[in-house]
Amino acid sequence: MDATVLVCGAVFDGSSSELGGRTELLVRDGRIAEMGSSVTRPEGAELIDLSERTVSPGFIDTHVHLTMDASHLARQTLGSSATKALTGLGLAREYLDYGFTTLRDLGSMDPDFPTVDLRDALAAGVVDGPRLVVAGHVISSTAGHGDLSGFYASRWDLPVSAVADGVAQIRRVVRREHAHGSDWIKTANAGGYFSAGDDPARVTWFDDEMEALCATAHQLGLPVAVHTGAADACKQAVRCGARSLEHAYLIDEEGVDAATRAGAYLVPTMQMTQEDLAQLRAGTLPEQAVWKFRRDHQQILDSQRIMAASDVKVAFGTDCGMFAFSHGILEFQAMVAAGLSPARALRAATSVAAEMLAIDDIGVLRPGARADIVAMPGNPLDDIAATARVDFVMHSGTVHRRPGDGTQPA
Repeated sequence: MDATVLVCGAVFDGSSSELGGRTELLVRDGRIAEMGSSVTRPEGAELIDLSERTVSPGFIDTHVHLTMDASHLARQTLGSSATKALTGLGLAREYLDYGFTTLRDLGSMDPDFPTVDLRDALAAGVVDGPRLVVAGHVISSTAGHGDLSGFYASRWDLPVSAVADGVAQIRRVVRREHAHGSDWIKTANAGGYFSAGDDPARVTWFDDEMEALCATAHQLGLPVAVHTGAADACKQAVRCGARSLEHAYLIDEEGVDAATRAGAYLVPTMQMTQEDLAQLRAGTLPEQAVWKFRRDHQQILDSQRIMAASDVKVAFGTDCGMFAFSHGILEFQAMVAAGLSPARALRAATSVAAEMLAIDDIGVLRPGARADIVAMPGNPLDDIAATARVDFVMHSGTVHRRPGDGTQPA
């Protein structure tokens, strides 16, 4: 029986607001077997000295796109399903280096289900990488955020989007997502910044359409994640029973209060805003995004501060794929800059994210939990930038990275 003992200088357990002191963890069979000031040292156990580091549960990013590349979106969507899955595998492995042991992928632009196949290969151990939870596609109305037809000539009818209009079509598309193995249903009820021909300030589903989508998903036992922007769209998502609101770009205090009362989670993707601002200033933001982001960027920042000042459940998500995965770790710093405490930002990427995903044995350090463990020099509660210096990663009890391996993000 393989066993590993980790000697930790300080511990963030995933739930607390303070760090624990020197702690030892015994890992066996992919799980934490013991945790305390000292633990059993089985014969032959590997001893790993992390006494100069803060140890945390593995990070969870609840909003990525492993098969999308925003910088070449129209061209990239035309690639084969196999190409997208293999590219996604490479990105997932890269992201594991930064400490992300669980990812939720929220939609590919492909006629098939490449992320479902990738999830299954990872779960079966056919390939190595982080745990993956998936929504196969972004279900959208015609001309909504998930409809990419505006990128192509009108004579082309390319089946890369999950487009539906009206209650019957929507129910059919949700059922197809379920039939082919999606863990979540992803939809867009407002426009987006990088998509052509739609506007984040506009609601794109009628109430009966949004109600039908959520009701069908719930009947099938699937939670719903909603790309949303306009304040009215955020409130519509909450009313209809969405479990997570993605971005919530233009949410107002009423919408945040409604989400808080409903127990919905907000995934504000704050680093994405910083990436877009940098591109706007540099003159490299895609043409279709410029007018929308120039109009809205201050309101987006204001909405982020409203979320941070509230008691709403905030889960960590980045939208990586729309920008470089190497910058995803900077989400912690963006969240703290918006007003979240470092402890709340860490919980967002550990216990709160795990709770949102309804996976009860990740996101925490305790006996019985999966041994998804990261370590970093420094104290992230004093300096949240310590999260960008992760140099030890264990996933399901297997050491993926040790101090001295690899490089750190710029």
